[in-house]
Amino acid sequence: MSKITIKETQNPSILKFEFENFITNNESFEFKNIDETKNSPIAQQLFYLPFVKTVYISGNFIAIEKFSIVEWEDVQDAVADQIEKFVANGGIIITPSDNKTKKQPITVYGETTPNPAALKFVVSRMLTKSPVEFKNIDETAASPLAKELFKFPYVKELFIDENYISVTKYEINNWDEITLELRTFIKQYIENGGTVLDESLIKANAEQEKTKNQNFDNLDVTSQQIINILEEYVKPAVQADGGNIAFDSYDETNKIVNVTLQGACSGCPSSTFTLKSGIENMLKSMLNDENIKVEAVNG
Repeated sequence: MSKITIKETQNPSILKFEFENFITNNESFEFKNIDETKNSPIAQQLFYLPFVKTVYISGNFIAIEKFSIVEWEDVQDAVADQIEKFVANGGIIITPSDNKTKKQPITVYGETTPNPAALKFVVSRMLTKSPVEFKNIDETAASPLAKELFKFPYVKELFIDENYISVTKYEINNWDEITLELRTFIKQYIENGGTVLDESLIKANAEQEKTKNQNFDNLDVTSQQIINILEEYVKPAVQADGGNIAFDSYDETNKIVNVTLQGACSGCPSSTFTLKSGIENMLKSMLNDENIKVEAVNG
């Protein structure tokens, strides 16, 4: 019998049930209801449990997100036992026909950004709904693709959002020397079923962000207005350039708005100009306050 190890995640609603060996072939699956489980008999069985909200299958684990009607400590051992017995009795995790799907052709192309050190690789499919930034290989637990990309000596930082990957490079190479290599690697990695992001970990990060946003109601009115302006007017333009901007804090005394820059925006020579001439002027105008200043906490 395959021994199951129970592991907590950053999201208290999601629990991982790990196997001793890999159970998928470089693929990740997400099932939101029983109707989606035709290629996964085990996921189908798990949805008969009334508290199961979402089932993730990837690598060597099955992760389950529960509804709040139960506590994990009351049911986790029974779930692990059910999974073990299912596999021991010859139950199928992912049907072989779906586990050997044909390559899904994709296109990947490079797009310049305002930051000469960053290039945006646009992929012809959705990668994530939650922006994720990786400053080094030690931060790549949620992204096997990011881990592989950091093995290229010229890759300094990575940022993944929606359908693109922003790569920030060291100065040792010019883009014309490395763009084709990176583009080809990303294309082949995804086409061969490699995992871009572990959705259960990304979902945990998204839940943390949601919790952070729940503090919105506790902020002062000016901070709330600033967040709304950044979300509606600034973020779409910044994301188009392969980056992201996030509200950090607002000091009512000196009227300084602190923001965090990510992706191509981080370390970009023109980011200071964008902050001062673009975002700062916009906030001054929309908040009708000429004393507002915008500063990046990371640079």
